[in-house]
Amino acid sequence: MKVVRLTNHAREQARERGASEEEVRETIAKGSREPAKHGRELYRYNFAYGRMWQAKVYAIKQLAPIIKEEANEIVVITVYTFYF
Repeated sequence: MKVVRLTNHAREQARERGASEEEVRETIAKGSREPAKHGRELYRYNFAYGRMWQAKVYAIKQLAPIIKEEANEIVVITVYTFYF
């Protein structure tokens, strides 16, 4: 697998949305892949959560990083999180 590099924006968005860099890397390694806008790709992966996020308990946390695959690396553009 190629090296995964998070942009500063992706790192900041992950932090603000409750995702760790390790979870982003795991999502890319294990998640389902789908096309996104501008030749980018989105990965989705569900994590068992069972904790509180913004004053509500959620069972699942889904990460959805947007990536651009380059010749030598995977560049993470941004990270979305969804709580269920």
